[in-house]
Amino acid sequence: MKLFIKYMVSVRCKMMVKEQLKKLGLHFTKVELGEVEIMENITPEQREQLKVALNRSGLDLMDDKKAVLIEKIKNVIIEMIHYTDELPRTNFSDYLSEKLNYDYTYLSNLFSETEAITIEHFIIIHKIEKVKELIIYDELNLTEIAWKLHYSSVAHLSHQFKKVTGLTPSYFKSLKKKKRSPLDNL
Repeated sequence: MKLFIKYMVSVRCKMMVKEQLKKLGLHFTKVELGEVEIMENITPEQREQLKVALNRSGLDLMDDKKAVLIEKIKNVIIEMIHYTDELPRTNFSDYLSEKLNYDYTYLSNLFSETEAITIEHFIIIHKIEKVKELIIYDELNLTEIAWKLHYSSVAHLSHQFKKVTGLTPSYFKSLKKKKRSPLDNL
């Protein structure tokens, strides 16, 4: 049986969900961002207990099919940008369509209507957050960061970075206290 969980965006969230499932005596075969597969059918009582436990941790058990799809879109983007070493070589619209087996126009319209932001803007926000992370780690220069995140140039990356943060990447790097946003707040 599949369960869908909203706001599940990190490894820590996955560990917390596993812990809650074990407490309820539920056996899972898969715990991914936003999605859990359990071996048994869940009783209404167990479902309510899980929902309450997840809510205490800032997560939410979802029932609505559209809400589930929105979370899948978010999780594919978060996984793609933050948890894989290499971004896909195809454009993001093709990648999302392939991954979720839906027409991109449908995904895009649903996402925009529900989230009041475009998928493209959501991707940009996450890419800039990844840029901040890479600047803070200080292992790559801006040219390498631009290449790694598929920017056409350092100028393009810098322009987008300034548009989103109000700062240039160089100025951000020089700050003593660099601010990053938690992924679930983006």
